[in-house]
Parts: sequence; structure tokens; C-alpha cells
Amino acid sequence: MSHEQTHLMLPADSAWLALESPKNPMTITVMFRVEGLTAPRLREFLQVYWMAWERFRYMPVKRTPAWYWVPDPVFDLQHHLDVVLDRFTESDLQEWVSERLNQPLPAYRPIWKFWLVPNAEGGAALLLRIHHCYADGVSLTGIFDHLCSASPQQYPAIYGARHTEGFSPWVSAAKSRLEQLVGGGRAPEADMENQSPELGSNEAGYGDLLEKLAHNGLKLINELSDFLAEPEDTPSDLKRPLLGQRHCRWSEPVPFDQFRSIAKATNVTINDVLLSCVAAAVRPRLGLLGPALEDAILHVAVPVDIRNRLPDDLQPEQGALGNYFGTVFVPLPIDGESALERLYRIKQETRRLKKSWQPGIAWGLSSCAPLIPDVLRQPLSDMFYRKASAVVSNVPGTPEARYIAGCRIKEQMFWVPQAGDIGLGVSIVSYAGQVQFGVVADEAVLSDPQGFLDDCVQELSEFPGGSPIVV
Repeated sequence: MSHEQTHLMLPADSAWLALESPKNPMTITVMFRVEGLTAPRLREFLQVYWMAWERFRYMPVKRTPAWYWVPDPVFDLQHHLDVVLDRFTESDLQEWVSERLNQPLPAYRPIWKFWLVPNAEGGAALLLRIHHCYADGVSLTGIFDHLCSASPQQYPAIYGARHTEGFSPWVSAAKSRLEQLVGGGRAPEADMENQSPELGSNEAGYGDLLEKLAHNGLKLINELSDFLAEPEDTPSDLKRPLLGQRHCRWSEPVPFDQFRSIAKATNVTINDVLLSCVAAAVRPRLGLLGPALEDAILHVAVPVDIRNRLPDDLQPEQGALGNYFGTVFVPLPIDGESALERLYRIKQETRRLKKSWQPGIAWGLSSCAPLIPDVLRQPLSDMFYRKASAVVSNVPGTPEARYIAGCRIKEQMFWVPQAGDIGLGVSIVSYAGQVQFGVVADEAVLSDPQGFLDDCVQELSEFPGGSPIVV
């Protein structure tokens, strides 16, 4: 392709290459269960629709001191699709997916790959592993939302995106805002237009601007101080040194109405319910008892989409890939003695964090990682990720069933990567009126991922509006 050329990577994307380790690769894993999907159908679908996003032909390459997107000169879709004809039971499939999670993807090609298991019990399984530097969960959900139609006869109406130079506009916009922050740039026109009639001079406009900047600067300092002062998690069985061998599991679908009725009955969000389930499942697996458990501190890192918080000139284009999320560190009430106590304490914490600047600060700090010398990068990673013992992510899918290559998607699942020394990831996906939990854990921190998953689901029956769940 003649228009393909090397591009400098955005810091928010290359951060996930800079912060990963061999024991914790920054790879997102997605799985669909699809009725009747065959290899020929999938190959045609990927060639026509998936490859319309040009970034998937590129691979990240380190050229000191930065990372670049470089086109694969010998790109071939066959390198990125394996068809596995084995007949897997459900338990066999879970072990097979776990093996794929532990299998490194080649760095000399674009870092993504599909596997199709057409003969799996309960319907074909389609697995995707893709490095986080290509996209975050919202970007990937957007791609599949475009590509997976609402009926088997319908073709995707909008799909694909050119891989364009994204770094220069980003730098220009960031530079402009920095100049405003230090008072060297012009006051934003919107601020000038909103001045009172008696404040028509430029001096008055700059006075208002500087007052705003002083207020925002003080708030930023306070927020950053609170973030850095947040205590590290108490040493527990979830903070053991990682072995680099992970196992994943997923639950049976749970009716979405079950979550909705609990959230409505208790006046909380569905995400609050999820975190409360995680708190209940984590509690007996910390290796802490009595006073040690009562005094313990445990946070979970929760990704937060920041697209709607970014200024217009930093907003990604529609359909663009990339990473636009920050992280909040939610303290879990592991000493809570009842489901309702845990739920309402989590509600209080999530409301506080929603009003904070923590997601934006976390996005900015992680984006700095590629710009920091290697010897200083580990302390940054340690500061960032020692404040959590698990990652918990909630991705809303479509309320109606979708079709891929004309075949109905029965279930959707994904597993989140865990940066630093975090060894436990919990995910939840809502799709077509049902919800599924997923868990991925390093052997060192959790030997029974299925038991942990069962406890998460069983906790739902402890809430008002809940009902017994068969796991």
C-alpha cells in the first residue's frame, strides 16, 4: 500500500509497551461464542471488514527514544488466524483459552491474532488477543459494534479507518493548553465572549482567566497530592510475586434484569454491584483474619473512559483506535460484614471518585511512561500499581443480539490485562439481556479462579431484589 508510512505513536498508546513485563503482557483477550461460524466465512469477514482498519497492518517498533507504528512489509492474514478443529468440552475450552493467554504474540508482526474453534461444545468459539497499544476496551467495542450487524442479512454500514498521523495535532493541542496554563497564550474566545459588559478589556479577560487557572491549578495540586498520598495495599495473598502463568474462567450468563433490579432496589449503579461482588469474593482469599482483616487496605484499579472529559482538540476521531481511559483506585470494604454494608460503602467511594480528576491524572501519568528513561520507569510503575491488588472492568455491550459474518453471537467475554505486580483481573460484560463474569489470575495469587468466580455470582443472591443463582 503506497500510502502506508511510519508514524510516531501517541504516548497514551506506547505507554502499554513501556509498562508491560514478561510476566504481565499488556494484551486484551476477547471471546465470542458464535452459532455456526466457519473458517471460510471468518476469513472473508476479516479480509474485508477487520482489515479496513489500517492500523492492524502496523506493528510497534522501538526506535530510541520513541515507539513508532511501522507497516508490516510482508503482512499476511494467515499469520493472524489459526483454525483449531479439536472438539473441546466447556472445561477443555477454558484450559485451552488459558494456554493462549500465556502464549506470547510475535513482536515481529502486528501484535494481534484470532483463533477459531468451530467444534467447541455449545457453539464455535472465536478468540482474539490484541496488544493494548492498539486500542482500549471502548475502541474495540466500537469496532465490533460497527462490524457486527443486528440481523444476519445486514452488512456493516460504517467500518474502517485510515491510519493517519495523530501525534503532531496532539502535541499542538497540548502545547496550546500548556501556554494557556502558564499565562502565555491568548484567553480562550469562549471565556472572552462570556465576560460581563463592564469587563470588556483584555486585562480584565486575562484576570478572569488567571483566576480560573489559579483555582484549577490548586485543585490539580490537591488532587495529585491525594492520589500520591493514597496508601498502598496491605500485604496479602493477592500481592505475592507473580509466576507469569495465568488461568482464566468465565461464568454462565446471568440475566441483566437481576443486576438492574438490585441496582434499582438499593439506589446504586450496576458497577457498584459488581465491585461489591468482587469485595465479597476477595475477602476469604487474602489470608488475613481478625484484626489484620479489619485494618487491611485493598484497592481495585477501575478503568474509566475519559473521552467525554477531553477538550475538543484532543478528542479522538470517530472510529479511531487508541487509548483514552484513566484509572481510579477504589478502596474495597473487605471488612464489611454484610452485602448491603459493602455495597453502600462502595457507593460512597465511587461517588467521590467520579467527581475527582483522578482518571485524567492517571491517564497523564501513564502517558509519560514512554518518555521516561528505563531506569526511572520502574519506580513510576511501582508507585502507580502498588496501590491496587486487582483490576476490575465493566464493558457494556449491545442490548440486542448481534451477528458476525452472518452468524449469531450467543455470548461475549473479555479478560483485562494487569499492569505492574497486579495478578488478578475481573471483568463483566453485558450483552443481549445477559451478563457474564470473567476472571484471570496468576497462579501465585489465586489458585482457584473458578471458586472466586462462583463467589462473585453467588453474592448477587444476598442483595434485595436478588434471587438464588445456579453457578
